[in-house]
Amino acid sequence: MSLLENLSIIMALILISCFFSMSEISLAAARKIRLRQLADDGDHRATLVLGLQTHPGNFFTVVQIGLNAVAIMGGIVGESAFTPHIAALLNHWVPAAWIAQTSFVLSFILVTSLFILLADLMPKRIAMAMPETIALILVKPLLVCILILKPIVFVFNGLATLIFRFLRIPAERNDDITSDDIYAVMNAGAEAGVLDTNEQQMMESVFQMQSIPVTSAMTPRDNIAFLSLGDDETMLKRKIADNPHHKFLVCDGQLDAIKGFVNSTELLIRLINEQTLDLKSSSVVQTCPIIPDTLSLSEALEYFKTNRVDFSVVMNEYALVLGVVTFNDLQSAVMGSWVLAEGEEQIVARDENSWLIDGVTPITDVIRTLQIDELPHSQNYETIAGFMMFMLKKIPRRTDSITFSGYKFEVVDIDDYKVDQLLVTRVELRDDNK
Repeated sequence: MSLLENLSIIMALILISCFFSMSEISLAAARKIRLRQLADDGDHRATLVLGLQTHPGNFFTVVQIGLNAVAIMGGIVGESAFTPHIAALLNHWVPAAWIAQTSFVLSFILVTSLFILLADLMPKRIAMAMPETIALILVKPLLVCILILKPIVFVFNGLATLIFRFLRIPAERNDDITSDDIYAVMNAGAEAGVLDTNEQQMMESVFQMQSIPVTSAMTPRDNIAFLSLGDDETMLKRKIADNPHHKFLVCDGQLDAIKGFVNSTELLIRLINEQTLDLKSSSVVQTCPIIPDTLSLSEALEYFKTNRVDFSVVMNEYALVLGVVTFNDLQSAVMGSWVLAEGEEQIVARDENSWLIDGVTPITDVIRTLQIDELPHSQNYETIAGFMMFMLKKIPRRTDSITFSGYKFEVVDIDDYKVDQLLVTRVELRDDNK
């Protein structure tokens, strides 16, 4: 055959190899979520691609048969196509004893280079750049190849399956999406600018609600203003004026003896109507919703939804009141600073290397702000104050400090025995053992 005919055969083999190379990469790299969206939109080809991804045995067998057959044919045709012509060119430059070997080596290098560049690298890079588009284009021709080569595919695929079973290796890929996969997608979206940083944090907080206890979002018992059954009208007015809340717990002398709650608007109506504010005989006291401290944020939110309430008392196993959590508290746990009014920030950045942090700040907010991977034994505490008590092994005092993960945590304000505020400073030394 002439050089032109041989070149035509070589180019045809390269095109066939391109088809199998692009099919292999595009069908393997095509995103399942994107394909499902296309299938839902009515693209039947996406359904075919999903079917091949679910059972890839036949697909990979056909691809490997095609690639290996083309490679062998390319070597045979290439050697006979270029060797004589290269030998003619080398006739005046290379000794006669070396012409045959040299022309064969150069022919081999030329054919191999053409296949590597045109049949392997370029098509695979194109398929990686737009896998779904290429997969949709090539899926039907590939299915035709599978049908034509079905007997050979059956033999090789059956042998491969037997070997996989003998070695106990899974033959199908696991496409289950985990929380880590979702976090990775959100991080990639934030890096690409598709997601705002606050949006990313909010979405991560939603996934973390199942693992964060409700106690991390509640108002602790020390900050709860309550009305007592024994309070006279003057005392009730003073408490309501000093603590302008929408709802007040009603207790029998102490916080743990809860009798219900009262709505401040109903008390205002009684005052306008010149009625007394005697809680003992009043019908304004309603049954108080109570939840255990073992609930997570998501479970507490489900409780609010099911029972149509917007607040609840958090109580432990000893029937002691730990705090009160509202729907706004749960919303703040998810949306963070988006729902905090001015002046309510629990973490205030002084500069790029130091922060003032309220002692009751949830530990998850601290980890997110400081970008720390994990705090030690975080299941033993819920706030940054609890972290200090755990690390110091004592009740913290002013100026007590620890250094962890490149940050210095120093107690700067104490209210009785309560850690009120900490100063966190980034330091050069990273010592995780303190």
